Amino acid sequence: METNLFIAYIGIAIMLALTGIGSAYGVTIVGNAAIGAAKKVDGKFGNFLVLTALPGTQGLYGFAGYFMFQNIFNVLTPEITFFQAMATLAAGLTLGFVGLLSAIRQGQVCANGVVSIGQGHDAFGNTLILAVFPELYAIVALAATFLIGSAIV
Repeated sequence: METNLFIAYIGIAIMLALTGIGSAYGVTIVGNAAIGAAKKVDGKFGNFLVLTALPGTQGLYGFAGYFMFQNIFNVLTPEITFFQAMATLAAGLTLGFVGLLSAIRQGQVCANGVVSIGQGHDAFGNTLILAVFPELYAIVALAATFLIGSAIV
């Protein structure tokens, strides 16, 4: 039914949009800190670049979620059931919101690490370790998306 497909694609759109928005915010949070810190310390731009890129992964998770529903589970067809459509919407909401918030919070953690490096502290490794924790929740949401998709096939 076309209504079911429409509902499923709303979930996919939410998944892609929110994870992408979160990544854009997270990357710019760190990028702003990196510009300020680069004025104070030379030779650390590589560290700043790595930390700036980290929040960008959540947008990739949104795309991976879409890829799963489109190619692996192959449920985004006109024959989709109401249950499959609602499960796709739920997966989209879950991955979308978790990706949004984890990217923003990861950006804040990385920005604080960049500021610390800019002040002369050797905080790159510690920042990478601490930045993994918000990333973990995005990975868990992606795994939940996979499990939801597996359950509805």
